[in-house]
Amino acid sequence: MTQGALAIGCGLCCLVAGVAAAPATNLLTDPTSAMPDPAPPWRVVGLPRQDKPLTRYRVVDSDNGRALEIDAQRSYGNLVHEWPAGVQARQLAWRWRIDVDNPNTDLHSKAGDDHAVAVCLMFDMPLHSVPFWERQVLRLARAMSGEALPAATLCYGWDARLPADTQLDSPYTRRVRWLILRGGDEPLGTWRREQRDLRADFLRLFGDESPQLPPLRAVLVAGDADNTQGRSLARLNDLVLSP
Repeated sequence: MTQGALAIGCGLCCLVAGVAAAPATNLLTDPTSAMPDPAPPWRVVGLPRQDKPLTRYRVVDSDNGRALEIDAQRSYGNLVHEWPAGVQARQLAWRWRIDVDNPNTDLHSKAGDDHAVAVCLMFDMPLHSVPFWERQVLRLARAMSGEALPAATLCYGWDARLPADTQLDSPYTRRVRWLILRGGDEPLGTWRREQRDLRADFLRLFGDESPQLPPLRAVLVAGDADNTQGRSLARLNDLVLSP
């Protein structure tokens, strides 16, 4: 497993046993807050020994209220919200838009594996559900990183070079699987709202390995442009997780 595969789960700690219901709250921005950056428990996580710029995440005023701005300039870094215990969540909603697109992205290849904006969920899927060879690779990656890397990560993407409803595996690892919600027919600078049934989407992408939705380990917002050495700019708000 390469650094690109390791990074999607980097920075996650082992979780306390137990299952809780996810609160139906806005995870991202407090409209009354004047803070310029996302507040804890959100934190930016990069690659181990990263020697490239971190993607910039900041809270800004926009035409749709306060929003998270995701500014990727030849950079890498994920904004991660971890949970202290396994959480059962069934619905996720948010608004997003792309202001500056990176025309060189290609999620089918490692060289083009960048994205202007993605919303990902990391699930605590049992290791025995992972196919044998991938299980050994994941065990090795966990040992090398010292982190309890997730066995299943579902990423929702917006990609102008792919049609909406495309599903594909990360070119780095099948432990990360993509569902493209918005494609090339979407105009730049226009807000779009999403509301997803997490169980249905998880079974669609990982149903070959697990018959049920595992507990949630973390929510991740991401934008990067390090592989293509490009630039992208996106915004996201009203990120609401519900049981």
